[in-house]
Amino acid sequence: MIGLLLGTEDDWPTAFEEILRRLGPVDGPDGAKHVFDCERITIEPFSLRDRPRYHLVIDRLAYWYYHPREWLKKIAMMDGVYLLNSPFTFQSMEKHAAYCAMMRLGLKVPETVLVPYKNPLDNSRYAYTATRYNRPFDLDAIARQIGYPLFMKPYDGGAWRGVSRINNPAELHSAYDQSGEMLMHLQKAIDYDVFARSLSIGAETMVMRFQPEQPMHLRYAVEHSFLSPQVGSEVVTIGRLVNAFFRWEFNSCETLVAGAEVYPIDYANACPDVALTSLHYYFPWAMKALVKWCVFALVTGRRPKLDLETDRYFAIADEPGTSYQEKLAAYRALADAYFETERYQDFCASRLPHLDQIVLDWVTGPDFDQLLVRTVQSVYPAHEHDKFIAHLRGLLHLWVRDESARLAAAPLAPFHPSSPLPMCRPALLSLSRT
Repeated sequence: MIGLLLGTEDDWPTAFEEILRRLGPVDGPDGAKHVFDCERITIEPFSLRDRPRYHLVIDRLAYWYYHPREWLKKIAMMDGVYLLNSPFTFQSMEKHAAYCAMMRLGLKVPETVLVPYKNPLDNSRYAYTATRYNRPFDLDAIARQIGYPLFMKPYDGGAWRGVSRINNPAELHSAYDQSGEMLMHLQKAIDYDVFARSLSIGAETMVMRFQPEQPMHLRYAVEHSFLSPQVGSEVVTIGRLVNAFFRWEFNSCETLVAGAEVYPIDYANACPDVALTSLHYYFPWAMKALVKWCVFALVTGRRPKLDLETDRYFAIADEPGTSYQEKLAAYRALADAYFETERYQDFCASRLPHLDQIVLDWVTGPDFDQLLVRTVQSVYPAHEHDKFIAHLRGLLHLWVRDESARLAAAPLAPFHPSSPLPMCRPALLSLSRT
């Protein structure tokens, strides 16, 4: 039994449920047949000695809703339930701690400074402590030291909340005044060529060209060969390293690429974007990867690991005379060992060879089209329904074409989502489903 701990989402949970239903029984290594079901978890009082019904839980809620977060901690520690993701590290290792860890490992995180709160906290002890111990500081001097342009963003932020690009002292003070009780980073802006967002689910990673200046339905460009093989491999390695280090198995990582340099800027996303309306072309891949990883973890008896074993990574970081590329290769080996990448690929090839065709048949059928239409109707105002239905149908038609070609060539060219793909044109609003 797989539990879905959800907030407002309905599109991808419906897709996950339908694909899992169509998958049917899966043969285990011991010859036993494993049958899967899933349900959406309700929130209610729980005894700390209750036995949960679930063997695996996909969590999309507990990063802000504390009652289910404490339930997740309980079932992980006491009952061995497999969790996507760890509530322990997402609570303690938010963006700030993730920056620190990756800097410690030698990654090229831009220069970052944490500044005190602009406004006093709602805490009776704050005034005394601030008066006695908070030292005055020169915000302008810090900004000059970092260098304009820079970004101001919450130390624990997500979904672009409170993020401002700062070009001069006036914008700096305006943004800081508006930050209120949010604790803020100042971070050096990178003049980049490519903004890449890597969505990782278990042992698979899809690197997508991201356009943050565009509206959400246009942010993920359908463009495949936008990174060189060497840079693409580094981007994938950084995402896998972050996830293995923190025991995150459903996460997105944002990196900026300037020439041959790769700068990770955001990689702690407790609820990564998997919405149909934003992922569009990449949505079927995400759903397949999520089903495959859950099935793999359950059928093979993969055990959740709550301890981080960070010393193994730090030993590589501290090895004298080791180049950056050599460290990345060693980190990648640790990450692949954590995700059992080779075992996972063999499992998918031997136990789930029919899943690609199942998803392709579903996406080309009426059930998926109804999901697409319902999702658009729930997200966009009525006067935009026709436009966005046509837009998404066109992008999914493009995926169907590419996936059909890939499966036809599969015996000759096996596919891994982190590998470079042939170039294809983005779908346009005028494309319609055929």
